[in-house]
Amino acid sequence: MAGSSMRGGRPRKFKSEINVVPYIDVMLVLLIIFMVAAPVNDPSVINLPTAGKSTVPPSEYIEIALKPDAKATIKVNGPKRGETQTASGRPDLTQKLQALHADSPDMPVMISADKEIKYDEVVQVIAAAKKLGIARVGLATK
Repeated sequence: MAGSSMRGGRPRKFKSEINVVPYIDVMLVLLIIFMVAAPVNDPSVINLPTAGKSTVPPSEYIEIALKPDAKATIKVNGPKRGETQTASGRPDLTQKLQALHADSPDMPVMISADKEIKYDEVVQVIAAAKKLGIARVGLATK
């Protein structure tokens, strides 16, 4: 064993290459983490507020029922029940709502809209009620 400390008698050569297998493993783990975490933060989802039921619903109110056939029904619910009125369009609805509001200015308005109604129509009715000076406007739900 003269001068050779390695087996076989040949001196060992060192590799000057970088071993990339651990780096590939780390990159695959990071890729999986990002793929799982990406769907959690979806920017296209609208986070709508939730509303609980009111503690004391009003005993009498003006109900506006909006239907998909572009006709609106207005009726007064409560002890002072009135006849049901039908409005053919938004100006007619505003005029009849103004007459009811003039009779009893403190009476709230409840809007019952069908599922098939466009969101814009409901908002326009709410805006018309607010322009008339009605302070309490609510939406009916199931």
